[in-house]
Amino acid sequence: MPERIPLARPSWTDEMRQAAMDTLDSGRWVKGPQGRAFAEEFAEYCGVKFASPCNSGSGALLAALRLLGIGPGDEVIVPSLTFIATATSVSMTGATPVFAEVESDYWCLDVEDVARRITPNTKAVIGVHLFGQCYDSALIGRCQERGLALIEDAAQAHGASIIIDGQTAMAGALGTVSCFSFFPSKNVAVGGEGGMITSAHPDIGARIKSVVDHGRDGTLQSQEVGTNMRMSEVFAAIGRKQLVHLDSWVKKRRSIASKFTEILESNTLLKSPSIRPNSNHAWHQFCIQTASAERFIEHLNRHDIDSRLVYPTPCHRHPVYADHPQAKDEFSTTEHLCKQLVAIPVHHGLTEDEIKRIHGAIQSYS
Repeated sequence: MPERIPLARPSWTDEMRQAAMDTLDSGRWVKGPQGRAFAEEFAEYCGVKFASPCNSGSGALLAALRLLGIGPGDEVIVPSLTFIATATSVSMTGATPVFAEVESDYWCLDVEDVARRITPNTKAVIGVHLFGQCYDSALIGRCQERGLALIEDAAQAHGASIIIDGQTAMAGALGTVSCFSFFPSKNVAVGGEGGMITSAHPDIGARIKSVVDHGRDGTLQSQEVGTNMRMSEVFAAIGRKQLVHLDSWVKKRRSIASKFTEILESNTLLKSPSIRPNSNHAWHQFCIQTASAERFIEHLNRHDIDSRLVYPTPCHRHPVYADHPQAKDEFSTTEHLCKQLVAIPVHHGLTEDEIKRIHGAIQSYS
């Protein structure tokens, strides 16, 4: 019997293993040259000046909110179609997440719905590049017009880009502060939990390393309230090796996704994801839209292929927000998509045989 095809398969090579061992043998396990180099290399990749590794994507979001001074009494607009940490990071600062609708075609924040939800208490918007798709660049202009900070949740978008005013801008350079996750299922995974914060803004850049290190400055005095959200040197060393391969890995994901899209055109029961014009999708997830999600998942299961509804519950419907003013609001597009988006394997670790098996399963679904 063929092995089951997983939704994710973290990359682990001899060079990554050696980097980890060399770092352990060095005796410098925290706050050393690997973390500093990873920050510099990642910032350069994104096209910004400032970056700092941290302990997770959720930690990056919390740090971003701290950098912007967001707290009790403030409101932050977030999509309801996203991983729950986008919303709960806001709640953990004492601020209020305000949920907004997403686009029916590209599944990122609906810019016009965001505009309708801005109040005098709104301090920021968290835009999510969902599944590796960049949010509408109009969100950047809308936030600038209203004097709002834009937190870029790029946790799923390593290697994504979009053309703005004729210039290519990478994910990580599209917000006031930007946040990445290095969870094992992501396009870059550092051997465990990890994250990265990036920014092009000098005032934020001056504090970006301090915020994950107890708010301390070069004198080791704490200038603001903070805590330890640092990344280990071992994870940074692994991340540096993986960053070198990111473009080739994303290129393979795009090739796999393109073939999936081509095959899906012949199956009227399944709909492939749309790609925003003038953008490059990073394909953290390839989500097929279908009115019969459970039946499709069971079909793939019989073919030993992992799949799942990605976010079966909109964020505003989670029990943690049972007392939220929007808990019973209707988000028709979000709720529709939550019932219909099925993720299938698209990771760069897929073998040619596995890709052919997925092709066959898509073609045989009826």
